[in-house]
Amino acid sequence: MPWDPVKYGHFKRERSAPFFDALQLVQDVKPGLSVIDLGCGTGELTRHLADRLPDATVVGVDNSAEMLQEAGTFTRDGLSFVVRSIQDQLALPGQWDLIFSNAALQWVPDHEWLFPAVIDKIKPGGQLVVQMPAQHHNIANRLLLQTAASAPYEQALKGFKRTSPVLDTDRYAQLLFRHGGTNITALEKIYPLIVEETEEVFNFVAATGMIPYMEALPEELKAPFVADFKARIAAYFPDRPIFYPFRRILLSARF
Repeated sequence: MPWDPVKYGHFKRERSAPFFDALQLVQDVKPGLSVIDLGCGTGELTRHLADRLPDATVVGVDNSAEMLQEAGTFTRDGLSFVVRSIQDQLALPGQWDLIFSNAALQWVPDHEWLFPAVIDKIKPGGQLVVQMPAQHHNIANRLLLQTAASAPYEQALKGFKRTSPVLDTDRYAQLLFRHGGTNITALEKIYPLIVEETEEVFNFVAATGMIPYMEALPEELKAPFVADFKARIAAYFPDRPIFYPFRRILLSARF
């Protein structure tokens, strides 16, 4: 099941707000930086990143060809895009003055390995800036796991569940420090999603978190799975309007 940039874009304002907070963490903006955006999506926000960095060479990397179909709109001198997974990018030679990642690293497993591997790609004096959802705390992720663990889906999924690799914020601070980080920022912030209907909460989650389950389930169980997940959301949020506290982690350090 490919990523759907249209569905993902339905909550453009809500998804963009954490990016701009992360952008404010970029320090020592000077001409000529080499920059990579890991998991750049459609490329629109990468263009904002590039526009803030004078004369920088910025590369956006994403493994979804569907998401990158729009990237040509944002390409300019000094800004390019490539279809490539984050793991494949980290396996290539080269280092960067700034490694930036917005709402992407939560899809890469084993963060105890991942963060040192990313840090190893930062030039001396360079910076890492990361924003990602605190998936282990967010309500919809917990409800999704509960749905997947119930009958008949657990049997059909053969034990598969998309357990988030995201660590606690204090562990990221430790990893940054242990691998040479200074000027460390490690914080959580709630970005409220305020909507009128359960369907809107579902749609917010479906653009990302539902994808692995729709890929793994047999066709005849996909619609019942969606209906049961929606019922759990409705039971958890009986009041209107719905206030959904979406929690995100923002990290920054120099190396």
